[in-house]
Amino acid sequence: MSGEIYLLPVPLAAGTASAVLPGSTLAAARSIDYFLAENAKSARAFVKEIGHPKPIQDLRIVEIGHRPDAASIAQWLAPVVAGATCAIVSEAGCPGVADPGAQIVAHAHRLGIAVRPLVGPSSLLLALMASGMNGQAFRFVGYLPQDTAALTARLRELERNARTGETQLWIETPYRNDRMLEAVLAGCAADTRLLVATDLTSSTEWVRAAPIATWKSDAATQRPALHKRPTVFGLVGPGH
Repeated sequence: MSGEIYLLPVPLAAGTASAVLPGSTLAAARSIDYFLAENAKSARAFVKEIGHPKPIQDLRIVEIGHRPDAASIAQWLAPVVAGATCAIVSEAGCPGVADPGAQIVAHAHRLGIAVRPLVGPSSLLLALMASGMNGQAFRFVGYLPQDTAALTARLRELERNARTGETQLWIETPYRNDRMLEAVLAGCAADTRLLVATDLTSSTEWVRAAPIATWKSDAATQRPALHKRPTVFGLVGPGH
C-alpha cells in the first residue's frame, strides 16, 4: 500500500516556527523521516528548530532544487509507493505555491498516492489579506522580466489588468527589490494602488498599500530599504 505525501509549510522568517505553525503541522513534521526539500540546508535548519525527535543524520533529506528534475521524480517517489511517508518542504512558505512541488504532487496523483496539504504561512495570501485590495479576483504572476524595456512593458500589462479590478501579485529576487519599486513608481499611473509587503511574520514586517501618487509624495526616508528582504508586490486599480 502506498504511503502519503505531506505538503509541509515552513516559516517565512527564521525562528518563528512555534508562532506561525499550528501544533498539528508541527506534530506531522516531527513524525516524518523523509523530506524532499527545495534546499537541504534550510530543511535541516527547520527540522532542528522544531525539535525533530530523530538526529538529523538519521533523516533522509533529498534536495530537489528550485526546478525539480522531471526525470528524477519517479525515483524520489519510489519509497512512498513502497509505503513510506514523505514531506515536500520549500525554503519558505508553502510548497507548490510560488515554490517547487507541483510537478511532484501531480506525479503522486497519477500514482494514486494520497496528498495531504498542511496549514502554514503563504506570503501571497498574507500580503493579499493585509493589502485591502480585491481578494475576490487576483492573479499571481511570478517573477517579472529583468530587462528594463521588457519590465516596463510587463508592468504596463499588469496595470491594465489591475485597473479592471483584478489584483496583480508578484515577487522579485530580494536583491532587486529596490529596483523593482522604482520601476513601478516610474511606470504606473498616479491613481493605481501599489502594495509592498516585506518580511511577513517577522519582527521587521512592513506592509503598505497606497496610490502611486502617495508613494511618490513621501520622502524616500519614509520607506524601508527592501534590499535582500523577501517582498510581495501588488497592483490594483482605483476603487478596487
